[in-house]
Amino acid sequence: MCGIMGVYGSPEAASMAALGMFAEQHRGQESCGMAVCDGKILRLHKSMGLVKEVFTPEVLETLPGTIAIGHVRYPTKGSASSFNSQPHLVETLFGPSYALASNGDLVNYASVRARLEAENVYFKSDNDGELLVKFIAWRIAQGDEPADAIRALMREIKGAYSCVFVTKRELYLFRDPLSMRPMVWGKTAEGAVVVASESCALDILKVSDRREVPPAGMIRVNKEGITILENDPNLYRSRRHNSYCVFEHIYFSRPDSFHFGEDVYAVREKIGALLAAEDQGLKADCVVPVPDSSNFMAVGYAAASGIPLSLGLIRNHYIGRTFIKPEQTIRDESVRQKFNPLPNFFTGKRVVLVDDSIVRGTTIRKIVLMIKAAGAKEIHLRIGSPQVKFSCYFGIDTPHPEELAANRYSLDEIRQRTGVDSLKHLSLESLAKCLDKPEEYCYACFDGHYPLEIQ
Repeated sequence: MCGIMGVYGSPEAASMAALGMFAEQHRGQESCGMAVCDGKILRLHKSMGLVKEVFTPEVLETLPGTIAIGHVRYPTKGSASSFNSQPHLVETLFGPSYALASNGDLVNYASVRARLEAENVYFKSDNDGELLVKFIAWRIAQGDEPADAIRALMREIKGAYSCVFVTKRELYLFRDPLSMRPMVWGKTAEGAVVVASESCALDILKVSDRREVPPAGMIRVNKEGITILENDPNLYRSRRHNSYCVFEHIYFSRPDSFHFGEDVYAVREKIGALLAAEDQGLKADCVVPVPDSSNFMAVGYAAASGIPLSLGLIRNHYIGRTFIKPEQTIRDESVRQKFNPLPNFFTGKRVVLVDDSIVRGTTIRKIVLMIKAAGAKEIHLRIGSPQVKFSCYFGIDTPHPEELAANRYSLDEIRQRTGVDSLKHLSLESLAKCLDKPEEYCYACFDGHYPLEIQ
């Protein structure tokens, strides 16, 4: 669930991209990078670490230009290394010529890479983003214009990808035909074009008239202006028009973002309200969210149930998101550092604990133990999503079904292992009711119905 940024037409492009990447830091904390062009030279800077650590004012001064693309990475495909950090740069006989940053995973990566390697295309990493930019560069070397190369990419490469692609003088925005990953763009008052994974990054840059890149959408930005390039939106659509990732609304996105035509916070409030509707008769003293992605779910639950909302768990915001940590040992350590119960708050209370999902089950177990140790009388765990039973191949870090708690234990066994008095998940039917266009979403992690054949 990486985050991408793009800026065209500002002398402060690098600083603007860094600010937007900081707003999207929740989408990836392993590494970050930026490619900036002044019309002649394309410069790349990337490193392991957070945006504020990597892109200091001193570093930004070394990245002049009016075009910039940026990336914050959370690893799904490819190891946690600087080689797999994005953006990826392609050098030609004329020096660094192209760069690309992407969000999402591909399902036919291996076959496309084998084909390119047979054409003597060299790879430094095992990252999807490098495959995408090398494919485009290879097609351009065969005589294609960039737009035609991207059209070929969409015909031949399957999966989820929202991408920013930069040449020395142009910025291209494009998105997979199923629109799995979010991608929004707009213009500043000064006329700069800005694109991001989430609208919260556009807000901080005061971008007005936000729009989503359409399915199979291609937009070219250059000195002539903005050109919406024609493309076939039905390239590999299956049973629905789009396949928006529903987990964006449940967990990944910031609540102040707007995408897939809906406000994230409003969807989460609806989730909480329907959780309460499925939970009539429960007696409790307070509703407590596991911050932060569950906050608005708890708001919705409390409003619908009449049980008071309380922020009984305090989150240390200097610790990253535990679900997207690459190693289980790091996730376990982060839980102990990340949350702390209010002193004397839980003593003797019956608590409705609201969380967004149970994936591996290790994080919530430690949180429950923490709340019990703080004196809670009862803990009733309510989950704002159906059980995660199937792996995601489009950008979520659940590659192995055996890692998922729902496949290892029954619901009652999970209740016993977490130590709660009761456990309920939101039903898939209720989740659909929380969305304006439920038929437009992908629910594969819940029901196993993938929008694309997994190769």
